[in-house]
Amino acid sequence: MTTRTKTARPSSSRTAASGSAAERLARAWVSFVGSGPGDPDLMTVRAVDLLRRADVIVTEVAEHEALVRTVLGLPAPVEVSLDAEDDEAADGATSQQDGPEFVDGGFGEDGQPLTHAARAKVVVKHAKRGLRVVRLLSGDPFVYASGPEEAQAVAKAGIGFEVVPGVSSLGAVPAYAGIPLTTKNHREMAVVSCGEKVDWAAYADDRTLVLLSAVGQIGEIAQQLVAAGRSPQTPVAMTRVGTTTAQQTVTSTLEHIAVDARAARMAPPAITIIGDVVDLRETLSWFETKALFGWRVLVPRTKDQAASLSVGLRGFGAVPEEVPTISVEPPRNPQQMDKAVRGLVEGRYEWIAFTSVNAVKAVREKFEEYGLDARAFSGLKIAAVGEKTAAAIADWGLRADLMPSGEQSAAGLLADWPEYDEVLDPINRVFLPRADIATETLVAGLIELGWECDDVTAYRTVRAAPPPAPVRDAIKSGKFDAVVFTSSSTVRNLVGIAGKPHPSTVIAVIGPATAKTAEEHGLRVDVMASAPDVDVLVDALADFGDARRRALLEAGEPVTKPSDRKPAARRKTSSAR
Repeated sequence: MTTRTKTARPSSSRTAASGSAAERLARAWVSFVGSGPGDPDLMTVRAVDLLRRADVIVTEVAEHEALVRTVLGLPAPVEVSLDAEDDEAADGATSQQDGPEFVDGGFGEDGQPLTHAARAKVVVKHAKRGLRVVRLLSGDPFVYASGPEEAQAVAKAGIGFEVVPGVSSLGAVPAYAGIPLTTKNHREMAVVSCGEKVDWAAYADDRTLVLLSAVGQIGEIAQQLVAAGRSPQTPVAMTRVGTTTAQQTVTSTLEHIAVDARAARMAPPAITIIGDVVDLRETLSWFETKALFGWRVLVPRTKDQAASLSVGLRGFGAVPEEVPTISVEPPRNPQQMDKAVRGLVEGRYEWIAFTSVNAVKAVREKFEEYGLDARAFSGLKIAAVGEKTAAAIADWGLRADLMPSGEQSAAGLLADWPEYDEVLDPINRVFLPRADIATETLVAGLIELGWECDDVTAYRTVRAAPPPAPVRDAIKSGKFDAVVFTSSSTVRNLVGIAGKPHPSTVIAVIGPATAKTAEEHGLRVDVMASAPDVDVLVDALADFGDARRRALLEAGEPVTKPSDRKPAARRKTSSAR
């Protein structure tokens, strides 16, 4: 069958699933997309584009929906300005947007795994609604996957389709384990699926073997390979959940792999490599040696806001866990904002000062409510507390006239703010839309400079509900390796809804004010960012983790995580970095 060429439709096209059955079928299109082995960064550009435009995404495993939301940034971040020191660090959001419809293609309504044929029926059913369907498959759709069978069913139904290859776990997992499958001295390799009966005598030579589904049978497989002529000392590596931050690799030999795998509690999915190339892992291991590899890091921010911070932590090998501590809501009394926006349009202000992306968002929404656009800012000077806030202003088609030349904070903005000059400044008033819990630093400083301020509550912050009991227990019992605090409010709110982190947990903070609040709550600060910026905070924690790892290696001790050791009490002094 020759597939039909389809033109792109907007994400709202699912609403167009009307008309006759023939018309819906003509609109139908299925994309069989490989999700790769698990690392979101390994998904192809074409795959991300199709996911972004999909009406329906039929997943294969439970992790797929979270993977898609990570790749697409769903739900979009909604930022919170929490205190003066990190107004800039906490911003950088976009507005909430509707995502695709997710359909579980792994299990049926009865909870039983779907067969290839049953999955194909699910895909065809949704495509016949006249929608753009992405069938997301692990790895590559045509490599040890049900893609071929499902594509045949789609073709039989007269529906156009395409296949987008994905990075296969066959090459990706060994690469992430630091094991090349071929070298100049080892050119031959064989991939063996262990789910079926295998004649292991055929693999008695020195080829590199890549085994799939071998975890439960590895002892028997090793015995048969040794019996066939392989040396009992042949190197073996088994890697589970490869390319993810939960990756675990056990290196052994054919003689001992069964015992070592059991001791390490290895479980599927895993890929096993047999051959001399395994010895190169000692030199080439790059992923599992990352500064924060395997660290379980608590991210106590708003759930939407945590996305960028979590991405940075994952880049250093951490496993971030987002716990909402605060939510953003409109002000209880909107009249103050209404009056200020009217005053802005009428020319009441000389300046407007934005101290967070949330403030930009709040004013922009109010403009849309009144049917206004960026032209209303004509003649008005605009100040932004930092680069991310300035970027949000630029997205609106505006340009910030003033930004801090030094520290991106309220204090930094004040340092560059000009004094009021009755000759040069025709109006002496500043519009300051902020959070309900914002500090008075900026207002007091502007008044000292001769300006009058309309300090307006543009949005308010509310403490979130307590996290589930297992998360609260993990926080208190030291199952988290680190917690990153991006403001004083996140400290107060986390302690208020979940209790104090265990003494073994590394405490990282974004600045001095947050450090002071943490210490007031009985926490020892281990890491402090040199600037109030989320990226700087992540880098500082990574530096701490790397130094800790090197110290353990130099002392001849095994590399452990902070959660592996439980000191009786915190030190009294701060070792903030």
